[in-house]
Amino acid sequence: MFGLGLPELFLILIIALLFFGAGRLPEFARALGQSVRGFKEETAKRDAPKEKNITPPKDEA
Repeated sequence: MFGLGLPELFLILIIALLFFGAGRLPEFARALGQSVRGFKEETAKRDAPKEKNITPPKDEA
């Protein structure tokens, strides 16, 4: 994951805890999770095949 190991992730978590405080960290994580979820939903919509309402041609024979 981005070339980060477990020690680096712990260091980032500790810095975030010091920067935001223990009270605001869950709020920040929730907002980050909602942003990631929204991003995934939008990319899934973009990558999904688009349905077209096309009727097959009728035989004129």
